[in-house]
Amino acid sequence: MLLLNKVLLFFVALRVASVFLVRTWYVPDEYWQSLEVAHRLAFGYGHLTWEWTEGIRSYVYPSLIAGLYKLLALVNLDCVELLVLLPRILQALLSAYSDYRFYLWSNKSKWSAFVLATSWFWFYTASRTLSNTLETSLTVIALSYFPWGASECTKFLLPVALSVFIRPTSAIPWVPLCLYHLKKSTHPIWEVLLKRYLLYGLIVGTATVGLDSFLHGSLLVSPYEFLRYNVLKGVGSFYGEHPWYWYANVGLPTVLGVGTLPFLFAAVETIRNRQTFKERSILLTVITFTLVIYSLLPHKEFRFILQILPLCLYVSADYLSRWSRKASGKLVWLTAIGLLVGNVLPAGYLSWVHQRGTLDVMSSLQSISRTYRDEFDQPAKLIFLMPCHSTPYHSHVHHNTTMRFLRCEPNLNGVENYSDEADTFYSDPMGWIRKNLPVHPRSALPSHVIAFDSLEPRIKDFLSVYRPKESFFHSDYTTDRIGGNVVIYERFDPTKPSTEVPIAQETTDNPAEEEAGEA
Repeated sequence: MLLLNKVLLFFVALRVASVFLVRTWYVPDEYWQSLEVAHRLAFGYGHLTWEWTEGIRSYVYPSLIAGLYKLLALVNLDCVELLVLLPRILQALLSAYSDYRFYLWSNKSKWSAFVLATSWFWFYTASRTLSNTLETSLTVIALSYFPWGASECTKFLLPVALSVFIRPTSAIPWVPLCLYHLKKSTHPIWEVLLKRYLLYGLIVGTATVGLDSFLHGSLLVSPYEFLRYNVLKGVGSFYGEHPWYWYANVGLPTVLGVGTLPFLFAAVETIRNRQTFKERSILLTVITFTLVIYSLLPHKEFRFILQILPLCLYVSADYLSRWSRKASGKLVWLTAIGLLVGNVLPAGYLSWVHQRGTLDVMSSLQSISRTYRDEFDQPAKLIFLMPCHSTPYHSHVHHNTTMRFLRCEPNLNGVENYSDEADTFYSDPMGWIRKNLPVHPRSALPSHVIAFDSLEPRIKDFLSVYRPKESFFHSDYTTDRIGGNVVIYERFDPTKPSTEVPIAQETTDNPAEEEAGEA
């Protein structure tokens, strides 16, 4: 019991630490499908993306965060720092509990704790407020209760049902697992389906549909709308397409990282000895089935297969546990060090360096939104001239400031030659600005423009009445739309002498260096 408590505390410490160590942007859904929705529920203002107006998302996850926001407001602690940190800590604690359940499911293997704790992609995502992260945590919890042996336990169905109603694609890996469960059951299949599967489905379904319908304002079965838009209408293709084999040659190897090697060794051993490694064989079937189904969908992302990462890690950990019993101690240590270093490097760079500017900029925007007044004594008006949803929004400002960003809704109405606002802007930035932003009076212009530095040459005429105020490093890798730095441009009166200090770049802890830089 003491060991189990130590393992749980270790994972809690690791996941909570990741809240403060993972300081970078990953995907918009981390904010726009959770924190932004919760902020609107709790405080009455904020932006809802088309997914929420069309009803393809469930309110279950945002409602948890909204409840947390309401509690903070009640005790007058609803500052931006806590609005950002506490939802991530909540998710980190749930992820830590799922890590603990993974350890129990893996027969308390040391290698299971090791591969899970060192997995770079799980560290990178485990404390993010993504529905994929919640989905993965619920999957692991369900797998830890799954009756692999002679047990008839059906406790696993509750987290499975909840996961499916939150994110319908969660059902994919559970199709072969539930078929296996039904096949090995000693009870008639119809009895298990009616008294267990249907019962859990009705309980969870009634609760989630009731919540979603109440918050949406009309009857809403979000899993049905999710499948209707993403599968039947193929809306997902709007956000990009990849070849069918992408998950096999890019997706899974990237998510596993250096752990791809032990997983491949484990897969080969399992295929050659299916009867010996029956549980691993079932998991490989589930992994393969899931990858095949996802490969049929044109739009692909790394986070979509986050749910099967624990299954891959289980297979790898079981293989390493058996292999280490025969291998020399030196070889075992070299393997462990290799896996650790191979995971720490990508985790460190992607969590602390790559794509952090769009988050760092929000602290300054929060301050600007509360304190800024222009020469006409008007408050700040912000416009984000960058790929849509490049930054968080009201959840990181928490002030009802006038803000605008480039929209990118898919072609929901079948318009011919459709182009969303962001694409239209980037095809002709100055043309879009002339058409959409007022010139007179000057006070009608946005007080601040937030953009990547790579855009500046294309809108230099527009920026003639703006000056760079602050710049934040974003990425070493740039594209035609995403630059290396995020810049805040502030409007000024060109007829008046400038009193603006030079642009604030990177700060330093060395006062001498700061003085030299100012000089």
